[in-house]
Amino acid sequence: MKNILNYLVFSSLFFLLIACSDFLEYDPKGVLSSQNVSSPSNAESLVIAAYAGIGNDEMIGPLTSMWVYGSVRSDDAYKGGGGRSDVDVIDRYEQYNLTIPDMGDQMAPRTWTNYYKAISRANFALRVINEIPEQEYEAKTIRQAELRFLRAHSHFMLKLIFKKIPIITEELTQDEIAQVTNDVPNDELWELIAQDFLFAYENLPQVQDEVGRANRNAAAAYLAKLRLYQAYEQNEQHQVTNINRSRLEEVIAYADEVQGALESDYGNNYLDGFDNGPESIWAVQFSINDGTVVSRVSYVTGLNSPHGTDLYGCCGFHLASQNMVNAFKTNSQGLPELDGFNSQSIFNVVTTGGITPLAPGQTIDPRLDHTVGIPGRPFKYRNNVTNPGDMIYNFSWARDPGVYGYFGNMKEQQAPDCSCYVKEGPFIGTSKNIDFIRFADVLLFKAEALIQLDRWNEALPIINQIRSRAAQSTQRPLAAGASDFYNISTYESFPNKDFAWKALKFERRLEFAMEGHRFFDLVRWGEAAQVLNAYLDVEKERRDFLSNARFTAGRDEYYPIPQREIDFTRGVYKQNAGY
Repeated sequence: MKNILNYLVFSSLFFLLIACSDFLEYDPKGVLSSQNVSSPSNAESLVIAAYAGIGNDEMIGPLTSMWVYGSVRSDDAYKGGGGRSDVDVIDRYEQYNLTIPDMGDQMAPRTWTNYYKAISRANFALRVINEIPEQEYEAKTIRQAELRFLRAHSHFMLKLIFKKIPIITEELTQDEIAQVTNDVPNDELWELIAQDFLFAYENLPQVQDEVGRANRNAAAAYLAKLRLYQAYEQNEQHQVTNINRSRLEEVIAYADEVQGALESDYGNNYLDGFDNGPESIWAVQFSINDGTVVSRVSYVTGLNSPHGTDLYGCCGFHLASQNMVNAFKTNSQGLPELDGFNSQSIFNVVTTGGITPLAPGQTIDPRLDHTVGIPGRPFKYRNNVTNPGDMIYNFSWARDPGVYGYFGNMKEQQAPDCSCYVKEGPFIGTSKNIDFIRFADVLLFKAEALIQLDRWNEALPIINQIRSRAAQSTQRPLAAGASDFYNISTYESFPNKDFAWKALKFERRLEFAMEGHRFFDLVRWGEAAQVLNAYLDVEKERRDFLSNARFTAGRDEYYPIPQREIDFTRGVYKQNAGY
């Protein structure tokens, strides 16, 4: 896909597609219609433009990285930046009780728009391709399946964020689209999205000739993910009222079909040069120096690089929470402290000598040093301070430590000397792919379903497989004397379902820390209010900017439908509960 995206010059015309239904019946120059592009070669370009649509996000309207919606909104991270007023819309989300339906055109409302732009691209391409005879277009069914996969992906992400969403398909006229309601039973919405993934699953090849195109493998993984979410049946107040066992069986069946492998080193997933590796099941593709005007790099995390250094420059957003850092503690057996991990902070802040372990004998999971920027410890595996190209995370890199503390983020960063790296003014972009589903995800989907089906002994080796890879991920330069405090091992057994369930949830948090999954996991499990209010009760004593934050069950599990969308449809769209 990094190669086929070079053809995206065609897609620059595509922005003119969205609002032309009320114009007079002639084709102005530069405007596309299904009549003037109905050829196989043009259809191929439309498919590529649809792929580009899922990566056309921005710092204030994210589609790919869920760092705002899934990480800052959870117990994983703080907003960061230059205080609460800096991009204050994210502060409102972080406080929960300040989120309102009328949030202007930043973050959630813009994400809504950007996803529906991506859906519009897929639908336009489908309208064109549907009219081309099969004998003229050998790849017709495969391209239809790819486009329905892309459309399903966008609808799925919208549903995670907003719950009540309209499903827009290619056969709808403009008048019909204006009447599509979002007030559909929860399970029915899941099923409408599933139909597109099922079409993709049934009609895509297992492997595509061009890397980055959706294939049957990705469709199976996405069906496992969708059926897992669908299994946790919710009422109108977002409470989990039932866990559907037949859906869990489907999760296992689809997960078993996914072909993939874990990277040998956990850190490979977060470094340029390992894109589309064995662990990457479905990813948005970015590129650099590709012949386009500004390259197809991602700026979605452009606010999030360390602030107080010329190596990066701006802007210090998305900072690890103390709670999340503490979760990486291990006990003397090398296992997580499933209960009580947050009773004592894992590090002492010593501003003259870095951050040191709190207590003698305290050990940690090495994934911490792949995830968090910690003063005194190497950043992006650069720890030879005699080499000018190496980087030690410094206290001065914290932009507002009095508010947000000293911890940073590392997974989403690349080293400044990476060939993937672009700096536009103060903002950082890279051509590093962003994974939507990793093979580790698929393994833990299956383990979760097995535990909920009372087959926790079968989940044990799956969770241990994840932990074994983490234990082997200490070969890159992480921290001086790392062997003194890294201690991670596998579980010998799960004594009961409750223990297995705790272990699964903890493993998901450690494995995907700061990758934007955490909030959505908590909502799926029906535990968001319980977990996040317990987090706030302790964290607000550490960070007083959270002193008035409070999560309200039955409201804060989802974002409000943007008020402008309800107004535009004259009430056809219904608001989520509590807003």
